Amino acid sequence: MKKIGILNADIAAVVAEMGHLDTLTVADAGLPIPDSAPRIDLVVRPNLPRFLDVTTAILEELKVQEAIIAREMTEVSPETYAGLRAILGETPIRMVAHSEFKQLTAHSKAVVRTGEFTPYANVILVAGVVF
Repeated sequence: MKKIGILNADIAAVVAEMGHLDTLTVADAGLPIPDSAPRIDLVVRPNLPRFLDVTTAILEELKVQEAIIAREMTEVSPETYAGLRAILGETPIRMVAHSEFKQLTAHSKAVVRTGEFTPYANVILVAGVVF
């Protein structure tokens, strides 16, 4: 039994399989997930688990060179944006329109659906390299 890191087998497998420039989306409960992207559904009930908690766990294991968000997050959910900015540290954030964000999710290795009920609490993590 694995005792540290991401214990969810599906998320751990996707992170382990990612290469440079591959993307992984962490989504709120309401983001439409394209049929082309595998869904890892974690939602238990409203706000369980939380978007920032899941993103934090993934960031502990995945080298990320860029994050992509819908620019609407900064206006509609500024507290979530501040929390995301804090956990991303120096990682650059690219902002796009929500309509473009939804299109970009179709290219993700997977979409991790959280229980988050905060609007625009979504991020696409772009894998970097560790060397």
